[in-house]
Amino acid sequence: MHNVAHTSTQVEIAGPVRGTRLTEAYVRMVARNAYFWAWPMVNIYNRRLKFKDLPEPGLMGGFVPVAPLNHVCMLSDYIGPQERMVACPNQDVVYGAGSIGLDVEPVVLQVPDFGERFWVYQVVDLRSDSFADIGKMYGTAPGFYLLVGPDWHGDVPAGITRVFRSSSKTGFVIPRVFLDDTPQDRQAILPLINQIDMYPLSAFDGAPKQRDWARVARLPADESQGNSGGEAQWVIPASFIDELPLVLDDASPLPGEQALYAELRAVVEAARQNPELKRAMTDEVGKAENDLVGPLLQFRNYGLPLPHHWTTQSNGAAFGTDYYTRTAVAKSNIFVNKPNETKYFYQDLDDTGQRLDGSSRYTVTFPAGQLPPVQGFWSLTLYNQHHFFSPNAIERYSVGTKNKTLIANPDGSLTIYVQADAPSDPVQQANWLPAPEGEAFSLYIRAYWPQPAVTDGSWTPPPVRVAG
Repeated sequence: MHNVAHTSTQVEIAGPVRGTRLTEAYVRMVARNAYFWAWPMVNIYNRRLKFKDLPEPGLMGGFVPVAPLNHVCMLSDYIGPQERMVACPNQDVVYGAGSIGLDVEPVVLQVPDFGERFWVYQVVDLRSDSFADIGKMYGTAPGFYLLVGPDWHGDVPAGITRVFRSSSKTGFVIPRVFLDDTPQDRQAILPLINQIDMYPLSAFDGAPKQRDWARVARLPADESQGNSGGEAQWVIPASFIDELPLVLDDASPLPGEQALYAELRAVVEAARQNPELKRAMTDEVGKAENDLVGPLLQFRNYGLPLPHHWTTQSNGAAFGTDYYTRTAVAKSNIFVNKPNETKYFYQDLDDTGQRLDGSSRYTVTFPAGQLPPVQGFWSLTLYNQHHFFSPNAIERYSVGTKNKTLIANPDGSLTIYVQADAPSDPVQQANWLPAPEGEAFSLYIRAYWPQPAVTDGSWTPPPVRVAG
């Protein structure tokens, strides 16, 4: 009797075998899932494409900071209410913005000495996940910081303080520097922000570059962006199937995503070979935009429920494979910071569960000693139904640490009056947050550099009550 050794060779085939005939129902299913999954990635990739060939950093329309690829443009004051490039802007910080293409070249970030002022640089990859911890909460020293792509293995020049590696080739950088709402601080901040810059490694010479960000070029407005009153449309269903391979090539699969990538590539190849299947897929992603992604503009449709109908999320800029929250945040307020940098609280409803609306008057009262516990600053911002500022007579869109004229109640509590018409009482006027007349709106609390009571959930916002 002979012992026979049986051997077998297992060939792992990822996704449908190349050339397999696929049904319309199947490619529709995959396309729908792909659209939801890739929405934030296509969003960020298309921002790169939109601005990559600009001649210089500047203000589009005179108010939105934009820059060529691997450069940044800084504002020198709060962003204006006309902005429609990014939903849920704030008027707490001076912003900067710039796309990065690390497949072109590594990028240098300049960090000046901000002293006691709060600041943070948000640096995210194609998935909107942070890959660089740079800010006051990290004790980041002034200096030069290098951003490199997943495949870069060059020499780090002398003078670079630290290197941060992205898992994707494309990303986005947003410096934020706190600004008090006073003329004095508007002047005091200028020498600091003029030392902020971002540029390709080939331009690095070890010496800090100076920019006069108050005198940047005024670039023409882009009339195609944000005409509906909402955010500029960065993800276009009609072109999504053609753009999907670009993001698959840009960001390598996360652990466990290899099969997903293979399936997506298989249906993209099928679309190339069969125009009818491509039409079906494009039709399906249009439906997905309307009934899957569209409703996630509303804060009440996602997030972690909190008392009094507030919601929050606990993994901003660290979404990983939480595709639902990643796309929901990208649709409603893309480019959030990590929770240890900023904690966000969202509100669409009053304390009875009714939609906030400018036809009613509301109060938000923080009990004595119960303002958001932060080491940085806090704010309460009002957004219209599209998640942008609603112009008002006093040009006030938020209240918080930056405001030096808020008046506390005799018991030490602080009441904010949220209504369309100006209060007649002087104290209420000082604490007035204007609402759009007869229009739905949302409230939004930011706690920058939150204390543990915020991040562990032991502090939550007070109710939004209809005023009597």
